[in-house]
Amino acid sequence: MEFIRGQHNLRPRHHGCVATIGNFDGVHLGHQAILTQLAEPAGQLRLPRLVITFEPQPQEFFAGPAAPPARLMRLREKLLALNGLGIERVLCLKFDQRLAAMPAETFIEDLLVRQLGIRSLVIGDDFRFGHRRTGDFAMLVAAGQQHGFAVADSHSYMVDGERVSSTRIRQALGWGDLELTMQLLGRPYDMCGRVAHGDQRGRTLGFPTANIHLHRRATPVYGVYVVLISGPGLKLWPGVANVGRRPTVQGVREQLEVHLLDFQGDLYGKHVRVDFLHYLRPEQRFESLDALRQQIQRDEQDARDWFVARGILQAPPSPPTPLLQAGKGVNPSPPAPFSQKNKEASPPPSTPLLQGQRGV
Repeated sequence: MEFIRGQHNLRPRHHGCVATIGNFDGVHLGHQAILTQLAEPAGQLRLPRLVITFEPQPQEFFAGPAAPPARLMRLREKLLALNGLGIERVLCLKFDQRLAAMPAETFIEDLLVRQLGIRSLVIGDDFRFGHRRTGDFAMLVAAGQQHGFAVADSHSYMVDGERVSSTRIRQALGWGDLELTMQLLGRPYDMCGRVAHGDQRGRTLGFPTANIHLHRRATPVYGVYVVLISGPGLKLWPGVANVGRRPTVQGVREQLEVHLLDFQGDLYGKHVRVDFLHYLRPEQRFESLDALRQQIQRDEQDARDWFVARGILQAPPSPPTPLLQAGKGVNPSPPAPFSQKNKEASPPPSTPLLQGQRGV
């Protein structure tokens, strides 16, 4: 996939494409339906599919730093998702005062027609663009008739009788409804990032964590979650995560911390993906580190119970019977939940839940 950052980086070879325009925050099932809709004209015209998106997102630009909307995806995550869907090109336009003030007619004639040579455009009938949002679907249809490109209405993708949207996904995450989120995305909600060195507070408490900076002005998830983490040399691995500011230790920056269950290894510097599977509780402030440690122990046990109930972790062995305690038998050894092979961390054999997720 070719990534084009900025209108000024367009070249003559980029002339000729089928395209769609939007934020594509989350790359959810509705977005995927639009991209699938692009495939037919792309095949007929033998042209690449182009996604035109914005950075920052328009809502972030207009909201300003005081009240930024929660963002489902960083740009890097969005590009990875679009690449995984086979998109050939992404044009990322810097959304600033210049673009916000650009007349809708200029956007069409200068960008879509002259530079991109669009032959087919798939867009929502509620799409608005240009200065004061004067551009709309009807304007694009009229421009297409004048300049020779087709304009098609993207079909709404429905789940449980409601349209799938990034806003609906943010609401589901805010409610802690990870099952609905998975239905709307077509996969678990995830965050990606590089594991960085922290203040070693988790290790001090007996629960070492992989610390990942969010690189977001606002996060759509907050609290404690059951997760699976994966990355180079690390297959899907069960864990428990906290997203927040860590008020008990006077944290000021929001970050993601993941404690991997029964894991021994070094993840520093590795780029990992964290899949959020189940919401446990909100983040809270504790009166002491000991109270925090006890709650983390309960969180870890709750996460283990969740995985055991779904066959992802083995249940601990039953307590020894009096006969075994008397020395007339052999106590069973606790099953090891994971094995180390070829220096690559491997989780237990795939279960139906794991098989239904990416990367397995």
